[in-house]
Amino acid sequence: MNTTLSSPLPSPAATTARDRALVLGGGGSTGNAWLIGVIAGLADAGLDVTGADLTIGTSAGSTAAAQIGWGDPAELYAATLVAPTAAQLARGGSGRPNSSSPVVNHLERLTSFIASSADAVDYRRRLCASALEQDAASDGSWSERWRATVAARLPEQEWPEQRVLITAVDARTSDPVVFDRDSGVSLVDAIAASCSSGLPYRIGDARYLDGGFRANAENADLAAGYARVLVLSPFGGRSLTPVGWGTHLAAQVDELTAGGSRVETVFPDADSEHLFGPNGMDVSLRPAAARAGYAQAATLAPRLIPFWR
Repeated sequence: MNTTLSSPLPSPAATTARDRALVLGGGGSTGNAWLIGVIAGLADAGLDVTGADLTIGTSAGSTAAAQIGWGDPAELYAATLVAPTAAQLARGGSGRPNSSSPVVNHLERLTSFIASSADAVDYRRRLCASALEQDAASDGSWSERWRATVAARLPEQEWPEQRVLITAVDARTSDPVVFDRDSGVSLVDAIAASCSSGLPYRIGDARYLDGGFRANAENADLAAGYARVLVLSPFGGRSLTPVGWGTHLAAQVDELTAGGSRVETVFPDADSEHLFGPNGMDVSLRPAAARAGYAQAATLAPRLIPFWR
């Protein structure tokens, strides 16, 4: 196992069933819509994956994990098909004014950090140092606004009964963090931290960064020990970090398989790839991303039904 990753201490529920794990990766606003579309499409095809023994959510996938924990997939899917309002378009997916430049600048910043980092640990350390500088220069109001945005997306604000893990990074230590219902952090705060991108999200005196910086956009390694692992990855398993760092999804799938897990990965098809990546925060593309996921599920179901059941 890659030593740069950490696993949570098992909660009492962790010992009851270790059969099926559902991994929901990050991918921005369109990634969240695609995840909901796939899950709703699978449900309509006769496969309900919302009853997994473990659900792991990272960034946009953490929102999806909470949404399917409380909401009906068909209703969640219908909501993604509603065209965004003018106010939502103005805010974009980040709670800040909508513009392509913040996304481009963010990618350039990450690429620069990666180029100057020795490994994943060093990368997180640099990201966290930069985030703390931003935090020191801010009044902290972004965290309050972001929390309200995240809360409005959730059907309920309590942790679901089923076991859910939500990933983040502690900006003060640069250590990976995993939240669950026993961590003492509210569901809304856990998701807001996991979806914070490169901005420092405040929970009390602590500061957290996006769960995608823990290892990658999926963090599938947390499903170790589960018999069947289904990974839905809006980013298609891709990562900006070097393959040699060992944090890519492919490396984690290899580790899961070596540990005895059966793993299936699902990526957006070629016709919908343009909806993600640099366009991931474009809320106007959410309906198209959801429809793409829903349509893709019909072709996935014959393969996934015998795997999951």
